[in-house]
Amino acid sequence: MVSRTIKKAFASDGALGRVIPGFQPRQPQLDMADAVEQAIHNEDQLVVEAGTGTGKTFAYLVPALLSGKKTIISTGSKNLQEQLFHRDLPLMVEALGFHGQVSLLKGVLIISA
Repeated sequence: MVSRTIKKAFASDGALGRVIPGFQPRQPQLDMADAVEQAIHNEDQLVVEAGTGTGKTFAYLVPALLSGKKTIISTGSKNLQEQLFHRDLPLMVEALGFHGQVSLLKGVLIISA
């Protein structure tokens, strides 16, 4: 059962609907967002596989921003990281009225002797 917070954010007249013209909720996206929200709340690990067009980015950004907890999002490529940070995240921050801090870290160098 999808939480009220997620349903409200993903409703056609909700937070996303106000900033994305023509936004329509999709059940797989709602299901994924709900699973992410529960995993963050319960401090559990979660692995999600979802097809193209599911809306994965918003499905994990929305619960992360709404959680009030520090969240680390790791991407498979710097291109996706750039898309998230410069396009998707600002849109979600605006939609949700998020006022927390967001930082971008590119690459990690680990040296061990």
